[in-house]
Amino acid sequence: MSIDVRADLAVRGVRVATPVRRPAGAGPSDDGHLVIDGGNAALPINPHSPYEVRDNRLWLGDADTGLSLEVVRRPRFYDLATADGVPYEQIARLHGRDVLATTVVQTCVRYTEDQRCRFCTIEESLRAGATVAAKTPAQLAEVAEAAVRLDGVRQMVMTTGTTAGPDRGARNLVRAVRAVLAAVPGLPIQVQIEPPADLAVVDELRAAGAAAIGIHVEALDDEIRRRWMPGKGAVPMADYEAAWDRAVAVFGRNQVSTYLLIGLGEDPDELVAGAARLIERGVYPFVVPFRPMAGTLARRDGVPAPAPALVRDVTQRVADLLRAAGMLGADQRAGCAACGACGVLQAAGG
Repeated sequence: MSIDVRADLAVRGVRVATPVRRPAGAGPSDDGHLVIDGGNAALPINPHSPYEVRDNRLWLGDADTGLSLEVVRRPRFYDLATADGVPYEQIARLHGRDVLATTVVQTCVRYTEDQRCRFCTIEESLRAGATVAAKTPAQLAEVAEAAVRLDGVRQMVMTTGTTAGPDRGARNLVRAVRAVLAAVPGLPIQVQIEPPADLAVVDELRAAGAAAIGIHVEALDDEIRRRWMPGKGAVPMADYEAAWDRAVAVFGRNQVSTYLLIGLGEDPDELVAGAARLIERGVYPFVVPFRPMAGTLARRDGVPAPAPALVRDVTQRVADLLRAAGMLGADQRAGCAACGACGVLQAAGG
């Protein structure tokens, strides 16, 4: 796969109708879910993109890029609802062709004008009625069982909005993981949390059966963290480092990941150097282009997506570091890096 085309697509998107989309939430973008040359891809659906799909091939104007492209079909579990009438789609969503994802608590204590992350829309999908505020362990177990049975889901991702308690919402995930694994034994699950005040909860998540963990910092430069994430950026970097180290000790090398967003203004050389330090810790730096989602403060303020050339440069350099360290996203048991759809790292060999 051409990394140039893949990086361009990640920013400029494609003209195609997709039945599986995620219009808002805690993730990085309002994207359509596709399969490009056999790999998951979440791309902006852009009516003005120069890329289009013809006969399951990706075209740039009159040129065939050489890439196959399939639209992920609407999963069958979306047609079901719980006994009390909650549609399964409001409890968990399909990502790519085989990943089930859910935000267990759809509210965040940081979601105020002066505290919220400028790239996040975690509460917008709740306001739109597309989800429910809190998913119970029983609901998640019911949906996961159906998604595996009906649609061949192979892994699951659980994230959460930050809560006010010292565990920052992590113990909700402990209960959810236990319930899902009781219903679907052996399903690989990644949990995603902020650094908890009590690191023992990291051990609890592993003991519950989580296979991998994401502790997402998004940026490594403190000035950028304060500007882009006023609330979350107040959490000291030392807390992240302690949480990463505990997670690597508990989950293992390359089963811990963190998002790094390309395009927040961080110097690319410093971003790559920071990624190298994470790799040395055993943490997979999942570099992903920032995309100005509808409903975000960044979109409101006119902040553009990064240039495709920047996405390509940073991604390729981080992929080279990962390959040299023997840390591939495909080797993670579950999670965003294992799926790879929201970034370009797997296409670049990482």
